[in-house]
Amino acid sequence: MSGREWLDEATRLVLTTIDGLADEEFDAPIPLPGWTRRHLVAHLHYNAEALRRLVSWARTGVESRMYAGTEQRGAEIEAGARLPVAELRQMVRESADALAADLDALPEAAWANQVVTAQGRTVPATEIVWMRTREVAVHAVDLDRGVGFEDLPGDLVEALIGDTLKRRIAQGHGPALARWLTGRTSRPPELGPWL
Repeated sequence: MSGREWLDEATRLVLTTIDGLADEEFDAPIPLPGWTRRHLVAHLHYNAEALRRLVSWARTGVESRMYAGTEQRGAEIEAGARLPVAELRQMVRESADALAADLDALPEAAWANQVVTAQGRTVPATEIVWMRTREVAVHAVDLDRGVGFEDLPGDLVEALIGDTLKRRIAQGHGPALARWLTGRTSRPPELGPWL
């Protein structure tokens, strides 16, 4: 399994988990500081919409950033978290389906076109699939509703570990991670936010 198969499987997993939540469970806090399940579901919806803008950019060549500014992402999530649960359920499913349709319709030549991530990295459009896969896979676990990393495909877990290590090393945590991973210390390093 790889690429689009990972995305489809992780999307199925997160949407099935959301479908299994009772309405009142949306108000429960999750391991992400300051967030409830409402915040997370709203984030998944708006992330799909943001990535759809990148797909449009790759298809048309007309710049379309994920977010207009640094505050847009947080404001959307906070506003979305206040919506009725039924609306959140519908939004997150519709945006996931729309993103999948956009990806399916992207011409072969457009996959090599460059877009810019929310972190300011310039990447080929092929990276959009991984960006979304990472979001839905990790957030399926963050929903704290019985899904763990062991429920993800093994090769996807390996890819997540590789991606995370690369980012952590780039953030300057390489030596501390090396000490911990080689058993030279029992205390894991304090890493801060991942993305």
